[in-house]
Amino acid sequence: MSAVTLCECFARDGLQHEPQFIPTETKRALIERFAALGFQRIEATSYSNPKVVPQFADASELLKGLPRKSGTFYKATCANLRAVERALADLDAGYGASEISLLVSATESHTQKNLNRTRAEQWRNIAEMVTAANGRFRLVGTISVAFGCPFEGEVDAATVVSDIEKFLELGVKHVALGDTTGMATPRRVKEMFSRIKNDELIPIAHFHDTRGTGLVNYVAAYEAGARHFDSSFGGVGGHPAKVKYGGGHTGNVCTEDLVNLFESMGIDTGIDLKGLLATAELCEQTLGRELYGRVTRSGVNPLVAG
Repeated sequence: MSAVTLCECFARDGLQHEPQFIPTETKRALIERFAALGFQRIEATSYSNPKVVPQFADASELLKGLPRKSGTFYKATCANLRAVERALADLDAGYGASEISLLVSATESHTQKNLNRTRAEQWRNIAEMVTAANGRFRLVGTISVAFGCPFEGEVDAATVVSDIEKFLELGVKHVALGDTTGMATPRRVKEMFSRIKNDELIPIAHFHDTRGTGLVNYVAAYEAGARHFDSSFGGVGGHPAKVKYGGGHTGNVCTEDLVNLFESMGIDTGIDLKGLLATAELCEQTLGRELYGRVTRSGVNPLVAG
């Protein structure tokens, strides 16, 4: 079966949900560990407004001390032009991110809640960010609430398709479809990923496990042709701690569970299975609590060769 590429989101999407500040050195050690395991893409930080998301006030400091590994992309999320300018300044200083993500929401309500602007304003914002980036980063477009919105309910698939086309017109070929509050179903996922097949597009599946459907949605995305997937050790993540929407567990699908599933299916992830559980345990130690990974408790499937 075709191999897949996983992006580890613990250090950014995971930690934005945490109320406590994790020391910069600790974050850096985790990111280095993720790279050593074989992750080709790691969501390292965010150039967010520190007043809104204080967990990433150390973005530049983190990137400055992060050793680089050949073939590994370190991503930083950018919500506006000022964020891209910060990313460029760090790049000019010799230690910036190699990949930045550009955010849009599929609904007006979520855009207002998450970005404090209209969708039209955000698309103008994204165009400005792409121009400013000037081809110096690999760009990843992210479409939040692509499968359902906590404020508006069902999302028209045509809106998502249109947003993908807008990203492609701007030269953004990597596009993540985000199931931000866990509303997707395997049938909807298959329909969506089958609909967006395009030789230019590199689609990325990004599911949250809010309602326990994350793993089956990833299998559905794989069967529909997706080969790039986001996940987070321990299933941590969700919306920023100071921006509340959606109830209950809002985290990502657990990396260790997803790797175990794919490898059990004969799908090569390129991840070091022997180091997988030790890293999951390290993430638990970092946050000081038991996280959501099933495989952390049970061990990797013994039928999978490590």
